[in-house]
Amino acid sequence: MSNPILIEVTRGPLVESVHTGAIAIVSATAGPLLTMGNTCKPVFPRSAIKAIQALPLIESGAAERYGYGDAQIALACASHTGTRRHTQIAQAMLDAAGLAATDLGCGAHTPLGAKAAKDLWRSGGEPTQLHNNCSGKHAGMLATARHLDIPLQGYWQPSHPMQRRVLDTIQELSGVELGLDVMGFDGCSLPNWAMPLDDMASVFAKLVSGTGIDQRHAAAFKRLMAACWAEPELVAGKGRADTVVMANLPGRVFMKTGAEGVYCGGFPELGIGFALKIDDGTTRASAGTAMSIVEHFFAEAKGLMHRDILKSWTGIEVGTIRSGPALKKALAGLKL
Repeated sequence: MSNPILIEVTRGPLVESVHTGAIAIVSATAGPLLTMGNTCKPVFPRSAIKAIQALPLIESGAAERYGYGDAQIALACASHTGTRRHTQIAQAMLDAAGLAATDLGCGAHTPLGAKAAKDLWRSGGEPTQLHNNCSGKHAGMLATARHLDIPLQGYWQPSHPMQRRVLDTIQELSGVELGLDVMGFDGCSLPNWAMPLDDMASVFAKLVSGTGIDQRHAAAFKRLMAACWAEPELVAGKGRADTVVMANLPGRVFMKTGAEGVYCGGFPELGIGFALKIDDGTTRASAGTAMSIVEHFFAEAKGLMHRDILKSWTGIEVGTIRSGPALKKALAGLKL
C-alpha cells in the first residue's frame, strides 16, 4: 500500500520534494475519524510516548516522594535541547532521589539546541549524559526504581521490572500484545515497541480525555499534561513545535514528537487523539503534518510556527513547505 503525499516542498513555481506518510485520528467515544495511508503497519513511536513512559513516575508516588514539581515532571516527558536549565533540572531530579549522573543509562551526546551546543563548546565543556535529550526520562525512571526499591542496575533493559511495568501499561492502554517481534531499542538505549498508528491514536484519545481507561492512568496523565503546559520550554525547547503550541494552547493541545518522523498527541476538550508517521523520517514533514492537524481543529494555531516559508541565507523567500492536496482534502472533509 502506497502512502499519500502529506507534505510538499516548493522552490519557485515548482514542487521540489514530497513527503509521504500515514495518519490516524481517533475519537475516544466515536472511534476512527480519519485514516490516511497504511495505519495498520507497526510503527516505533520513539519519543512520542515519553509521557506514557513517565506514568509510573506519577502512579508509583515517586514524584510526590521526591518533591518533583512541574519542571521535573515536564522534563521526564521531554526531548530537550540541552540548555543549562534542562541539565540543572535533570541533575536536581537525581539529587532528590540520592542518585548521580553516572547512574543514567542514556549516554552522552552534544546538545540538540544549536545555542546550547555553542555555549557548551565555548565553555570548553564536554557533553555529559545530562545533555542527552532523554536525561529527564531516564532520571524519572531511576527515581521510580529507587522509590519502588527495585534494582537500579540495568533499569533500561527490557527484562528489568521498570521496563516491564512500562510495557504492561502500554499493552493495557492499547489492548495490543507486544513482543520481541516488534521491539527495538531507542537512541537512548530504552526498549521501544512498535504498534499500528490506529492504536497509538486511540491510546492518546483515551489518555487526553480520561475516557475508557483506569482512573489511575487518567489522573496521572492529567498531571503530566499539566506539567508540560506549565513548562512547555522544558518539553522541547525555544522555537520547537511542541513548546510553541503547548505554550499557546495550554489545556487544549498536548503533542509530542518522536524520531524518524513520528508525532502523537491529542485534544482533551474534544476527546481526540492523533498519530502519524512520515515515511522518510524527516522532522520538517512530521512537524508540518502535525501542525496541519492542530490548525484544522484550532484556527488560533495558524501562523504560530511560520513553517510555510523557506528563505535563503539572506532572507529572500525562495519556497514553501505546505500540506499536500490529499492532506488538505482529507482534513477539509473531517467532521466531528
